[in-house]
Amino acid sequence: MNKNHPYTLQIKWTGNRGMGTTKYDAYDRSHQVLVKDKVLIEASSDGIFRGDITKHNPEDFFLASLASCHMLWYLHLCADAGVVVESYEDEPTAILSINEKGIGKFSEATLYPKIKISDISKSSLAIDLHHKANEYCFIANSCNFAVTHQVTIL
Repeated sequence: MNKNHPYTLQIKWTGNRGMGTTKYDAYDRSHQVLVKDKVLIEASSDGIFRGDITKHNPEDFFLASLASCHMLWYLHLCADAGVVVESYEDEPTAILSINEKGIGKFSEATLYPKIKISDISKSSLAIDLHHKANEYCFIANSCNFAVTHQVTIL
């Protein structure tokens, strides 16, 4: 049985300095991400694209979505398999590749989860569950590149 889960939000550009987009350098890249009944997020483009480096950017959101989705599936699968996770931290990385025409896409992402489990004898299973989490992760399944992970069990 297939299920569809719709998602909606609002993006509102807040970077009009009074001249709109009359010139490439005449406007700010600032915008807001609004999701009903959730905290407003102030965002911009990355600094290399004339954005405000103090605000989150689409690339941050993409990598955070990927790592967060993987973590949530992993925790679910561990709970089902009897692996008790006591802590989970990740410092994921990704590469945005831009060609000579200025067209870009993410070409790779690596997750570096550090997991503390209560029973070290289940370390092998805990590592294997990352592969399964990768299979189930909605965001990873939406990528056109492989998402790898290098796991540390504490």
